[in-house]
Amino acid sequence: MRKWTPILLLTLYLLAVGVTIGLKNQDWILAQGMTLWQQQPAPVTFERVTEETVSSPPKPAEVKLVDDEKPPEPPKVKEPEAKMMVNANNIPVQGTCALQPDPNPPVNGRPGPAVNPVTLYRFRRPTDVQTANLQGGAGYTPNEYQAMANATNYGQRFLYDINGQPVNNAPIVVLHETVSDVYSAVNLFQNPQASEDNQASYHTLIMLTGDIVYIVPPDLRAFGAGNSVFASSTGTETVKTHAKRPPSVNNFAYHVSLETPVDGRNNANSHSGYTNAQYQSLAWLVAKTGVPDARITTHAAVDRSGERRDPRSFDAQLFVQYLQSYPRTQEIMISCQSAYLN
Repeated sequence: MRKWTPILLLTLYLLAVGVTIGLKNQDWILAQGMTLWQQQPAPVTFERVTEETVSSPPKPAEVKLVDDEKPPEPPKVKEPEAKMMVNANNIPVQGTCALQPDPNPPVNGRPGPAVNPVTLYRFRRPTDVQTANLQGGAGYTPNEYQAMANATNYGQRFLYDINGQPVNNAPIVVLHETVSDVYSAVNLFQNPQASEDNQASYHTLIMLTGDIVYIVPPDLRAFGAGNSVFASSTGTETVKTHAKRPPSVNNFAYHVSLETPVDGRNNANSHSGYTNAQYQSLAWLVAKTGVPDARITTHAAVDRSGERRDPRSFDAQLFVQYLQSYPRTQEIMISCQSAYLN
């Protein structure tokens, strides 16, 4: 018995060491997972937004009825309404519109309006799911997150251009790619940019996984394109909103960017392409803008500098195939005059 005691002790010791190593390895994996997430820039936070974000209608209380008494009507749910705002000239302006660009803006630009609280209604207005399913495109709903941009990286949409001419362009959708991972892009947008040369944003990002990240509400002006023009069936469309900068499509554009695959985070002419999940989510999203096919374009097509080529390696045929499977709605309103300010 005494001869076996050291062996038994050694065996127990080795088992203990093995369990300890296993636990340490597990802790290391968990720590690595946290480290990988924390290595992303600190300001980057994706807050999941779901339809539950919108307050559900309260259930009517049970009431005992007296003979011939009508049951009480359930309380009506008050949906967010477009609010009237007053611009710098004390002129009432509906929604989040600004009347006209400042002819003498501050050196580093004027920050956009604060957005708080940030709910799903601030990015899209969900329609009845059953109705949407009957129209087609049922069975697919991507995860939706929000990572609100810093106010220096977006602005208001204008009702008049810098020269006082009314602006009535129909909305367009402009497709981009990040040429970086999504976290780097969000970090750029969430950090204040003192110089107008560095101020940039998209309205929405679509990750390689197909997850959607909302950056700027659609009623506001994202800084997605600089010197740019949209060629429509009626001619060229662009709006000058800055006295010292070229006109752009930003005032009537909804900018959507696809996360670039790893092999495309460079200046090459092409890469391996985007994931099916990205195309499906892109179609799901664009369908909710109600923008017709003829007004869906790319950054490369609207750019006038000759420097933009995105989105590279884009499969337009696959995108259209997915797009045709979804009902066109107006859950995403690309207009400052119909903003839900909740």
